[in-house]
Amino acid sequence: MALRRCWRFAGVVPRLILNSTVVPGASVPRGRSFVSNPVNTHPGCKTTELVLRRFSSGPPSTDVSYDELKQLLAGRKSVVMDVREPWELREYGFIPGSINVPLGQVNTALQLAPEDFKEKYGGEMPHPTDNIVFTCLAGVRSKKALNTAASLGYNDVQHYPGGWQDWVKNEQHK
Repeated sequence: MALRRCWRFAGVVPRLILNSTVVPGASVPRGRSFVSNPVNTHPGCKTTELVLRRFSSGPPSTDVSYDELKQLLAGRKSVVMDVREPWELREYGFIPGSINVPLGQVNTALQLAPEDFKEKYGGEMPHPTDNIVFTCLAGVRSKKALNTAASLGYNDVQHYPGGWQDWVKNEQHK
């Protein structure tokens, strides 16, 4: 019986999201598909697009270019976290001003007390409202760290997709 009730709601919820003419509490006729028309039928109305964007899991723009990262570092407007392993930083180098928090430790590091974070990683613990830019060697691990931080409630998270490789290339040209 409980399963039947769940299936009944499967028809109502998507219609509420996708069709602005559905009245909350309205019942769905039996045998009807739960998404009958995914396109909003009201001319000139963009309600569907706005509602669906509200449910997206990440911020609108998560990529930071080399020039943007340089500006953020110069203005001290964000926390830059390098998620590579410490030996990689020693061997290849690091972006000045970044804090090293290896990818495997990002989840627990962002849940530490601020004093514990500072003691372990040597930098200020970012607040959930602070801008955080994750970086790594080539952008793969930084994207994973971004997703981890977003799942922990950090709202303004980005990553530098070029990573250390792009940083070195750009620094050599200047």
